[in-house]
Amino acid sequence: MPTAVATEPTSRKSSGSRRTRWWGVLALTITALAFLIPLYLFVSTAFKTNADINSWPLRLIPRSLTLENFVNAWTLAPFGQFLVNSVVVAAIGTVLKVVLAISTAYAFAFLPFPGKRYLFIFMLGALMVPGHVTLLVNYITVGQLNLLNTYAGLILPGVASAFGTFLLHQFFRSLPYEVLEAAQLDGAGHLRRIISIIVPMARPAIITVGLIALIDEWNGFVWPLIVTNSVNMRTLPIGLLYLKENDGINDWGALMAGTLFVVLPVVIVFLLAQRYIVAGLAGSAVRR
Repeated sequence: MPTAVATEPTSRKSSGSRRTRWWGVLALTITALAFLIPLYLFVSTAFKTNADINSWPLRLIPRSLTLENFVNAWTLAPFGQFLVNSVVVAAIGTVLKVVLAISTAYAFAFLPFPGKRYLFIFMLGALMVPGHVTLLVNYITVGQLNLLNTYAGLILPGVASAFGTFLLHQFFRSLPYEVLEAAQLDGAGHLRRIISIIVPMARPAIITVGLIALIDEWNGFVWPLIVTNSVNMRTLPIGLLYLKENDGINDWGALMAGTLFVVLPVVIVFLLAQRYIVAGLAGSAVRR
């Protein structure tokens, strides 16, 4: 009798955990389907023929695959030039953002200077300001500097990253300060300490900031649309707008193929760098 009484709570607990596990699996399955079904329709439409795309009822599995949509998308809009512009803007913009974020975060984390605390709070306040609020001011400034329709006009207004600075600052504060003190005693200057000590130790956080900056630069739409007025200076996201205007919304295959041009490079970079992201974000949550 005592044995039965002792095992009853255990059996209730195990049955409750099974019910919780069942509901958790169901919730994860529904969430995964909510993301995977649109993704599958997007990718499959890029390879479908027009007959399969316009068929009713909806044909989930195409009868045949074709690359004609990619050819149409590439010829209907100058995607070659769009790709070059996006690569230049994303590469230079990402490098500048990361370099400025590293130097600013290093100053806030390790250098004493008057008003550092208030300047850091002011920088955090910039995170609360939507980027579209500064569009008009940035456009007027770029116009007065004669940088409209140039790579400099596309890149320079967005090189300061408050989020990247904050993320690296939090990560830098988790690093052992004794290592920097030892390097200082050996005669290493600030630049040497950043290159030889900070960058290797903070690699996950730096890669995370770089990936976020790359996605932000690559997917930029509103600012490149405003600051450029010629087709030769447009970027890939604006190329989708050209594709829609030239061929209309009826050619879903070409539109999805053009979207794949925009999405695929970022997805590849994300997959290659994803193992650093968790370490970078987790390390930034630890404060010394």
